[in-house]
Amino acid sequence: MTATAAATSLIDQLDPETVSTRDLDRRAMAHDASHYLLIPQGVATPRSADDVGRLLRRSRELGLPATFRSGGTSLSGQAVSDSLLINTRQHFRGIEVLDGGARVRVQPGATVRSVNARLAAFGRKLGPDPASEIACTVGGVIANNSSGMACGTEFNTYRTLESMVLVLPSGTVIDTGDADADARLRALEPDLHEGLLRLRRRVAGNADSVRIITSLFSMKNTMGYGINAFLDFERAVDILTHLLIGSEGTLGFVAEAVFRTVEVKPAVATGLLVFNTLDAATAALPDLVASGLATIELMDAAALKVAQLAADAPPAIRSLPVRGHTALLVEHQGADAAELSSRRQDSEPLFGSLDLAAPFALTTDPKDRAALWHVRKGLYTTVAGARPSGTNALLEDIVVPVPALADTCSELTRLFTEHRYEDSVIFGHAKDGNVHFMLNERFDDPDQLLRYQAFTDDMVDLVLGAGGSLKAEHGTGRIMAPFVRRQYGDELYEVMQEIKRLIDPAHLLNPGVLLADEPLSYIENLKVAPTVEEEVDRCVECGYCEPVCPSKDITLTPRQRIVLRREIAAAEQRGDDALATRLRKDYDYDGVQTCAADGMCVTACPVLINTGDLVRRLRQENANTVAAAGWSVAADRWGAVTAGGGLALTVAKTVPAPLAKAATAVGRAVLGAETVPAYDAVLPAGGSKRRSRQDPDSVAVFFPACIGTMFGPADAPGGGPGGSAKGSAQAFLDLCERAGVALTIPEGIDSLCCGTPWKSKGFSEGYAAMSVKVLDRLYEASGQGSLPVVCDAASCTEGLETMKRLAAESAERYAGLRFVDSVEFVHQHVLGRLTVSAPVASMALHPTCSSTQLCTNDALMEIARTVTGDVFVPLNWGCCAFAGDRGLLHPELTDSATRTQAAEINERDYEAYASTNRTCELGMSKATGRSYRHLLEILEEATRPVG
Repeated sequence: MTATAAATSLIDQLDPETVSTRDLDRRAMAHDASHYLLIPQGVATPRSADDVGRLLRRSRELGLPATFRSGGTSLSGQAVSDSLLINTRQHFRGIEVLDGGARVRVQPGATVRSVNARLAAFGRKLGPDPASEIACTVGGVIANNSSGMACGTEFNTYRTLESMVLVLPSGTVIDTGDADADARLRALEPDLHEGLLRLRRRVAGNADSVRIITSLFSMKNTMGYGINAFLDFERAVDILTHLLIGSEGTLGFVAEAVFRTVEVKPAVATGLLVFNTLDAATAALPDLVASGLATIELMDAAALKVAQLAADAPPAIRSLPVRGHTALLVEHQGADAAELSSRRQDSEPLFGSLDLAAPFALTTDPKDRAALWHVRKGLYTTVAGARPSGTNALLEDIVVPVPALADTCSELTRLFTEHRYEDSVIFGHAKDGNVHFMLNERFDDPDQLLRYQAFTDDMVDLVLGAGGSLKAEHGTGRIMAPFVRRQYGDELYEVMQEIKRLIDPAHLLNPGVLLADEPLSYIENLKVAPTVEEEVDRCVECGYCEPVCPSKDITLTPRQRIVLRREIAAAEQRGDDALATRLRKDYDYDGVQTCAADGMCVTACPVLINTGDLVRRLRQENANTVAAAGWSVAADRWGAVTAGGGLALTVAKTVPAPLAKAATAVGRAVLGAETVPAYDAVLPAGGSKRRSRQDPDSVAVFFPACIGTMFGPADAPGGGPGGSAKGSAQAFLDLCERAGVALTIPEGIDSLCCGTPWKSKGFSEGYAAMSVKVLDRLYEASGQGSLPVVCDAASCTEGLETMKRLAAESAERYAGLRFVDSVEFVHQHVLGRLTVSAPVASMALHPTCSSTQLCTNDALMEIARTVTGDVFVPLNWGCCAFAGDRGLLHPELTDSATRTQAAEINERDYEAYASTNRTCELGMSKATGRSYRHLLEILEEATRPVG
């Protein structure tokens, strides 16, 4: 029996309610941000530490290897497995702030960003500040001993973690924060307790070991186990706690951890020092570090050439004839303006003494600072996004003593040339001697694989020859496991092997990671990225998109949708048609039907992929021809369709809700869930017909969204148009009239639509017909683009922008059309002319995916704060996934997307509940049981004249 078959047989003996063996689940979870790929035989999704303990005990009984996986952002291959993969992200997201923010208790599935969001109200944050904070989880931060740009070694995970609840391979659970934790460890695991103390005596008593440990751990160092714990602690339980930090899931599971937090320094000034040479930049480092700079980020000449390509490149480098130049991005931070000013004044003589290639100044302006940071953070985006299709982007990191940094960087550049790596850039945390470099590699080419192996050998010689570490931040993983012995020597390597034997004697936790005796294991199980679709080929599988995806807890994430397309392509290339067919069958629901196509993924993606574009194209390719024909007819008769839809909802409101639900249930059973929406009692009666209006003094063209005809206002009696509520369109018109702002509504408005219903469903013919009709009408109504076009639904404003962008590719005249969301328009042209007469006591506010992509959330907040001093946006805010009618076609999607934020909202009552889109209002109303309305409706009521 093969190892894979044996693992499959053993996994069949696990709880089927906890473990999935479906091909789609196994292959979706197989991919992480590294360049390694192993397909697990099963994916377990435990709900508690006890569940994990039972899994590990059963793993030991069966001899079944197991690997933990959380955010999947690690780069060194430490979160992939060909046996049992344990998903610790979905059900381990708890966060509890302690001692006024001085400490925080966190579960491993919570992202660093979500923890810091909870701590922000207290002026605190976690010490580790990895660049992947949007998606990396606390579990990975602990497993890799993460640090980051500013924390150095002083505030990394090892230094700021206070205690943990750990689950050992035996299933034993220990809370190391308990007063009797050491005694409990001795009682439950006597051999382990005694063995750790024995190892401590061995390490501390060996002068060479002490010297090596002291040297390597004076720098950032994530190679091997954190054996500095034997010098830093005396109790076995404390040693064990700190050995688990950076152990990459090879010693146990951390179910919960308590961190000491650090102060947020909100006053910040940033600048870019451009030196003529690398030597000049590194020579300045000691004085720059001594000046108290919080951040010093290095970018070599190749990086600067890449940065010059950015549209917002700062003047300091935009016109620089880059040759051997090097830049240092520096930043001062202060608790307040006074502290920042003091730091800046103290540094001025130093900055003035530097021989620079371009003028230098520190700036506190948020936009200027953002542009400077875009130079640094945009390097990965530019290089990875432009790599040839079918290649992998490798982001590596090393550390050397700061005095050796210049020579190391120069030699790395020479190695790039020698091994024919083009467009490789060097950047990183200069004050720590920690730099990253990028390689684009194709692992299905034997010649390139040999090149990669040769480069790695030379790079290892270079770093170890400089007294450095082969991994500073990213963890040993699989990529550097064969080189741990060489970095530490035989004695300390044997200590690490003994640690593994003591804690995991069967070697079942994450085998092949961190320690590996096979010298070429780092070039085994390498990932190949087959070309699939233009929309997504540049994906680097980093996972940054996953936390913002509304379907992440019910089906798939954007990364998983992309990697499954690659898996299908790979299966077809291998001739495994049966697997490809199974994957395609399950992908229809998981990948296509339950994608909200909201585009939130592009807001987090470093290479700007909108997976919704892929999904919409797949819907187009697989569109039901009868449905497509029907929607094409609807495009020609949209006024009648929307009026009919509104009338149907009005009629539905007059009958008992169960009867209306039963009617749609029958239709869904006969025609399919993708065709017939499910009726829900939260739906209002129909709205009012849209009517045109003309005003020669108009300053804008108003495009009232058709969803106002379909769905009536939230609080009108029965939801119908005859009640006191006005709806967003009428509220916008009244606000503009109150402010003396004249508007025009185009002729034939009742037959126009932003096109989103057709585009989201993949009905291209109907979309094209509606696009021509809408853009022609708006082009004329706006005076050929001289007036802005305002829409009262954020998703429709975004839809109009998309329609213009796509049409402009073939009809240049539409490029002059300007679309503005009503929230932004009111904020700019109306709000200042209004007087609040009836303020609202409190408000729960739901920004939308479209308001986020339109960048109108700041305006949204300012309008909300105009009518109330108590505005609440949940920390767990996210897209509601109602997505037009997607929440009616698949209610389970919206239920999953809104569950957490709804619970947060319902912790208290608010006088008003607001959003910027009627369908999003319906989705949130259903989720919370509260009546959501458009923010402009609430503003209109709050600013009505008195008397």
